[in-house]
Amino acid sequence: MARRERRLMGRVYDRVFDGVLVRMDAEEAHHRAFSALRAAGPLLTRVPPPATDPVTAMGLRFPNRLGLAPGFDKTAQVYDRMGAFGFGHVEIGTVTALAQPGNPLPRLFRLPQDRAIVNRMGFNNDGAVAVAARLAQRRRDGRGPVLGVNIGKSKVVPDDDQAGVEADYETSTRLLAPHADYLVVNVSSPNTPGLRNLQAVEKLAPLLEHVRRVADAATAQRRGTPVPLLVKIAPDLSDDDVLAVADMALALGLSGIIATNTTIARENLRTDAATVEACGAGGLSGAPLRERATEVVSLLRGRVGDRLTLIGVGGIGSAEDARQRIAAGADLVQAYSALIYGGPSWPRQVLKGLR
Repeated sequence: MARRERRLMGRVYDRVFDGVLVRMDAEEAHHRAFSALRAAGPLLTRVPPPATDPVTAMGLRFPNRLGLAPGFDKTAQVYDRMGAFGFGHVEIGTVTALAQPGNPLPRLFRLPQDRAIVNRMGFNNDGAVAVAARLAQRRRDGRGPVLGVNIGKSKVVPDDDQAGVEADYETSTRLLAPHADYLVVNVSSPNTPGLRNLQAVEKLAPLLEHVRRVADAATAQRRGTPVPLLVKIAPDLSDDDVLAVADMALALGLSGIIATNTTIARENLRTDAATVEACGAGGLSGAPLRERATEVVSLLRGRVGDRLTLIGVGGIGSAEDARQRIAAGADLVQAYSALIYGGPSWPRQVLKGLR
């Protein structure tokens, strides 16, 4: 994709966003973009991610530091197209053991003044069986960016049923770990009732130990080496709880931590209060998350040294934001909301700035 074409694409996207997409229901706009990517698949899968800033982490070679956060491709249908736009890795999901429709509509809202998004999607996805089958077919040619698979709890499983939670994550792990370059346990979305309760170390440690055993068994013959395992945490944890998760990750021998998920906070927004309130409950992502997400990465790096890979996500909207997150201690960075506002040329603009 030539530089002039990318610039033109960016200008066209800005006009379409300001004139059309911003007036369209946010989830409908997502579905239309998704359908376009599916249609363009054969062309886009041939374009490799740019190796502008290669980095090795968790035993994997990433062509650059920028990744697409989960939420965009929940069902493993377009992840292998996203390298064409610049992403060096893509995290799909969140995938649950059971297929589920997610929360009632509407459940996705833009706050353009804040370059932010509120969502309460509720892990809508096709379920681990369907996603695993899709990955088994797609991954044969080895094309596409580094693939992370993000797994979460099925809504019908009570968070206080430890055995049930472990069995639920076990199903997803057994089916999906063989296809993942790295695996992420998500216990930090605010949109599945009780999920964040699993971040308490006394619940999280045995869950991660169980996932680790299942993942190792599921990948032993195919990979020969364990699949890297990470945990994703919320920005709303206290500093002490962040450090407790860091200590636990070291004790369990995890490969890394992803910081952070969306926030339930609504402070210091430019959007008027009535509009924010009308969006209702859900996780806030985008620019307002930048400061706290950076703080959490810095806390983690100070605690774990160079023993864990840290992936910084939340509020990264520019190359400068990415540089600050890397300076705070992130080995890799991810974004999603900024792609919505910046359009298809945004990833390569960030990579150019990072160079």
